[in-house]
Amino acid sequence: MANPIWSDLSTILQTIGMAAMLRQRINDDVKTAMKAKDEALSALRLITSAIKDKDIAARPGNMNGVSDAEIIDMLQKMVRQRQESIEMYTKGNRPELAAKEQAEIAVIQRYLPQQMTEAETQAAIAAIIAETGASSIKDMGKVMGALKERFAGQVDFAKAGVLVKAQLG
Repeated sequence: MANPIWSDLSTILQTIGMAAMLRQRINDDVKTAMKAKDEALSALRLITSAIKDKDIAARPGNMNGVSDAEIIDMLQKMVRQRQESIEMYTKGNRPELAAKEQAEIAVIQRYLPQQMTEAETQAAIAAIIAETGASSIKDMGKVMGALKERFAGQVDFAKAGVLVKAQLG
């Protein structure tokens, strides 16, 4: 009979290993950028800093740090913030700052899953609408919930909301 402690320990170690994959990739890229004196280093340090902040905030209940899913969510928020900054810098006639933000977005996007195209998103929405039996705008929450569950990190949900409304309305 297998010892339950060892199987629990094995599960914990696998979970830690999987959650550390993205984090390790980022740390390795920081080291590489430092050696190569790459311009991406500042953006990589911003990412590392944000991850550490998330880890500290999660500490009371989670000593292993945040998961890859939480890191991906954080990275998506960082991209959105920079897109908003680019918009503001463009309006304020500051193209050099907009270019800097765009360069940071390019670095951050290296660690995000491949985004679905609009056609793929529409197909996924149509499939979920068919599965859930959604027929009106009242069912939008069901559709969006299923979409988030299946395609987290792969879909821009602001755009997806508009597409769901169009298909249900």
